[in-house]
Amino acid sequence: MSDNAKWYVVHTYSGYENAVKTTIEKFVANRHLESMIVDIQIPLETVTEINENGAAKEVERKIFPGYVLIKMVLTDDTWHLVRNVRGVTGFVGEASNKPIPLSEDEVLALGMEKHEIEVRYNVGDRVRINDGPLESFTGTQEEDGQTQTPASGQSPVQDSSVQDSSAAPQNGTDEIAED
Repeated sequence: MSDNAKWYVVHTYSGYENAVKTTIEKFVANRHLESMIVDIQIPLETVTEINENGAAKEVERKIFPGYVLIKMVLTDDTWHLVRNVRGVTGFVGEASNKPIPLSEDEVLALGMEKHEIEVRYNVGDRVRINDGPLESFTGTQEEDGQTQTPASGQSPVQDSSVQDSSAAPQNGTDEIAED
């Protein structure tokens, strides 16, 4: 049933995001609705704040204050469960009581779900990174394993960052994007 789950945006009172998330998680566990309400996220970003003394401190901030993202199968029961939680004001896009799910592009842009691409390289294959701090770096696959390690000993490049491997390599190299 969770294959039909889609992401919905729930509007909450500002400052109630964590309470809403916790309450929904408790309801889901108590009513055994794990297959209907799959995931609940509050999008956060890490920022560095500098206080009056000049000391830097990393702090997590809500990207969208007043909003919670929920991946669920929309039924009357799940709609009522979420809608009646204290602090929830409604679903975004709620026209005639029918919430509008986020599109696949919107979900990917928010970083809520990441699709991994499995790419297999052989020892000795040449790769070129085309994004990030190692852009234009060309390396050689030295180990056979789960991640690809550039020849210079830099940090491993994960499979999820590899661009479309079906494209023809340029100059005998494959291109990899680094996050």
